[in-house]
Amino acid sequence: ALHALAHASSIFSASAGFVKPAAGAVMPFKRTVQVGRVAVVNYGPETGKLVVITDIVDQNRALVDRPDEVRRVINFKRLAITEHKVDIPRLAKKKVLAAALEESDVFKKFADSAWGRKLAKRVQKTQLTDFERYQATAAKRKASASARKTLTKLKKDAGIA
Repeated sequence: ALHALAHASSIFSASAGFVKPAAGAVMPFKRTVQVGRVAVVNYGPETGKLVVITDIVDQNRALVDRPDEVRRVINFKRLAITEHKVDIPRLAKKKVLAAALEESDVFKKFADSAWGRKLAKRVQKTQLTDFERYQATAAKRKASASARKTLTKLKKDAGIA
C-alpha cells in the first residue's frame, strides 16, 4: 500500500507538470514578495499607504514597516505589491530603512507613476465639498453634451443617422 501511494504521488507530480525550468528561463512575474519590496495597503484604515516588507512571517503574512509608523504584521491579502524595491537587510532598523528610502526616493517614484496618480486622484475626489462635486458633475455633463452634439453632426454629415 505504501508503494502504491508513493507511485501515485509520483504520477500526480509528473502529471501536474513539475518540470525543472530550462537554464536561462525568465520568471513571468515582476512583483515578487521579498524583503525590501514596497507595497500598498489596499484594505482597512490605512488604505493607500505605502509600506516596505521587512520580513516574511509565513505564506500569508509579512512584517511591514514605514519610517513614521509602528512595525506590524499584515496579511498579503491586504497588500498590493509594487514594482519598486528598496535594498535593505532583513528586519532592518528604522534608521536603516529611512536612509534606504531617502536614497532610493521610492515614495516619490511611486507618486509619479500612473498607479500613484490614480490613488492621489481618488483621495482628492473624496475630499471635495458638495459644491465642488456639483461643479464637477455639471462640467462632465456639459462636456458629454458637446461630444454628443459633435458626434451627431459627424454622423449626419456622413449620412449614417
